[in-house]
Amino acid sequence: MTTEQEHGSQEVGLWSGDIGTLHEQSRRALLEILKGPYLSGRQRPQLWAALIADERAVRSQLHNLFLELVIDRVDEFAFARKVRTTEIDVPSALRTERLTFLDTAMLLVLRQLLLAAPGERRVIVGQDEVYARLAVYRDGDEGAYLRNLNGAWGRMRDKFRVVHALGDNRAEISPVVKFIIDEEQVHALADVYRRVAGADDAETAATSITDETVAP
Repeated sequence: MTTEQEHGSQEVGLWSGDIGTLHEQSRRALLEILKGPYLSGRQRPQLWAALIADERAVRSQLHNLFLELVIDRVDEFAFARKVRTTEIDVPSALRTERLTFLDTAMLLVLRQLLLAAPGERRVIVGQDEVYARLAVYRDGDEGAYLRNLNGAWGRMRDKFRVVHALGDNRAEISPVVKFIIDEEQVHALADVYRRVAGADDAETAATSITDETVAP
């Protein structure tokens, strides 16, 4: 029997009456994934090691909740998302985030910048560079627009954790941004945003996406 199988099949009580089957660090890794938006191996190496060691058992626990585990071993992050299947009607266990127009536009820009640097271990961008790419959506009161832009940047950093501040208004783009909006959504949204960018009035809109990184 492998270590992974042992972890997933034996009770390893941490308190009186505990009938859980995961070791403590594996439970903490599972909890981090469920809390979202994702578990980072670089930031939480002990939990990452526990997840990899108990991967099958953690997957089993998530399957009980109609969730699947997504692991990127190269960039070392993992998150849970709703199981994708046509065999049954899958209930949603993850909350949905309501994004503003600028939230979604900024996610698209960050994704483009990340994918434009294949092979780079770290992709670092300036806040001004991201803002400049969003200038086509500027409309109405300049002060309100800047407040909304700063609010979107703050959510990317603090809530969705797709950028990590480095100082001097520069940030590293997290590879997880590739998964927040999938290819199908990218194509659909890109068409909408191109039309808005070419219009005289870029009205504020909102789009709802499933927070597949759970926070996100």
